[in-house]
Parts: sequence; structure tokens; C-alpha cells
Amino acid sequence: MNNYKVVFITAPESFRDEEYYIPKKILEKNTISVTTASTRLGTINGKFGFKALSTLLIQDVSVSNFDAIIYIGGTGADIFFNNIYALQLAKDFVNCSKITAAICIASVTLANSGVLKHKKATAFIDAKDILINHNAIYTGKDVEIDSNIITANGPDAAKLFGETIVKYLTKK
Repeated sequence: MNNYKVVFITAPESFRDEEYYIPKKILEKNTISVTTASTRLGTINGKFGFKALSTLLIQDVSVSNFDAIIYIGGTGADIFFNNIYALQLAKDFVNCSKITAAICIASVTLANSGVLKHKKATAFIDAKDILINHNAIYTGKDVEIDSNIITANGPDAAKLFGETIVKYLTKK
């Protein structure tokens, strides 16, 4: 059994349900502990009614406590595009060579933090130009991996995204 721990950075409202619960289920099935962090504690709400529990404020996330950070997409994810904590965490996780992942529109947060510069990445098609403008190499693939950065293009890729994170996290 491993003791891997990941933190999901999740909007308090309108995160994409399946981008949250599908990877979470896959990670937990592989005995990886998942903590949900947001801008508030307590119940947070997915776009289609799924409810999750935020037990950590984003400003209290410490890189040393987690093996990976995963930014969850959905229309609410724009709350993190310019959030100083979300941007700094992306940089800190990358700088510590820890898995830094984002699905769907959440890849914009990674782009805005600068960590996608000259890296292959994917995102929801609406984010393509933003990634390119931040010097990412946009591929449009379902899931893209470049060193310790894993990105996915949307809800249809949630299963592969979760499986890819497990694969890369447990290969250490």
C-alpha cells in the first residue's frame, strides 16, 4: 500500500462533476488519498448537482503535504485563473518536480502561472488560444504529458486523466 496524497483544487460552485468524481474514484481505488481544497470550506457544488466536501482552503495548501496537485475544470474554474494562491501552487509543485495536473478549462490556471511555457499541453478547446498565447505547445489530445505536467481536454477524458495520474504517481 502506498501513502500518496493529492490535492484537488476545486471551485466552490460549478466545477465539472465528472472531472472531479471520476479521477477521485480512480485515485482512491489505488489507495491514493485525495484532499479537496477550495476558496471555502464545507460543501461545494458541481455544475450538475454533485456535491463534494472542501476540507482545506487553497491558501493553506502546502506543497510538502502532497505528492500531486490537480486542478478541476468546469465553468467555476475561472475563479482560479488569476488567483495568487492557485498560480503560486502550480509553480511550487512544478519546481518541486511533483505532478501538476489540470483538466479542461483549468489548464488556463497552469498557463497563467507560466508553467506551461514550451510544454506540450491540452485543454478544453475554448482555452486553446490562451495556452498558445502563454507559449504552451497545444496538442488537443485527450491527455497530454510533458515531464511532471499532465493535462486533459475535458470530461470525456476524465477516466484516462485519472488513470494517467495514477500511473505517473506510482512509478516513482
